Amino acid sequence: MLSSQKLSELKAYLLDEKSRVEESLKQNDNFGLDRGHYHESMGELSSYDNHPADEGTALFEREKDIALEEHAKLEIANVNHALEAIEKGTYGKCEVCGGEIPIERLEALPTTTYCKEHSPDQHISQKRPLEEGVLMPPFGKFDMDEKDENVGYDAEDAWQEVASWGTSETPSDFADPHGHYNDMNIEPDENIGYVEDFENFVGNDLYGNNITVYPNTQHEKYEQALDEEGIMTAFGDLPAYEHDPYVEKDNDKK
Repeated sequence: MLSSQKLSELKAYLLDEKSRVEESLKQNDNFGLDRGHYHESMGELSSYDNHPADEGTALFEREKDIALEEHAKLEIANVNHALEAIEKGTYGKCEVCGGEIPIERLEALPTTTYCKEHSPDQHISQKRPLEEGVLMPPFGKFDMDEKDENVGYDAEDAWQEVASWGTSETPSDFADPHGHYNDMNIEPDENIGYVEDFENFVGNDLYGNNITVYPNTQHEKYEQALDEEGIMTAFGDLPAYEHDPYVEKDNDKK
């Protein structure tokens, strides 16, 4: 149960907090929202001569001001509600179950009139912009679940392909300058449409069996690169007799 001294301290804090927020709103002129249109807060008479990007910036700032004002007013409302509870003698007790609210919770959140278990905010919002609902990858939602990892053509692939036709980058924009302007895009040497080089000339049947090498230009380049390095595979030398070098045999199995 709250002692008289602790109750007085919390009440003083709430009154100070209310004064602080109200003074902040006054100094900020209510974020300019007393004016009818955001043009008035910027001294503009019309949007006619403004660039669309400038209009977008002004609209964003207006939306931000609205959110800040709503937050400030909600804070004042919560303070007033807590002060009313103090006057009624119910402060420190949960409005739902009537149980005592721990002092530690009141000290951390003096405006609360609920215990932790019955707080109205029991979930984290997962809401996303409405526009994403009508967009498909690469511009809409991405599936971040590793179990259903999507290796298809995505936004990164789209950008790399477009950037390969040229960007505004110059050699001076890179810590490690490229030797040719055709390599100014990000990761110009990255494979497009496949991961490993051998995917261009190795195939198998529908069941993953009958692995076959199909000789082509990519296969010749791959073999040539291995010969120049003097290795058998791109990930190191392997004994010719060792077919599954990274799979340990289970001797316990019969």
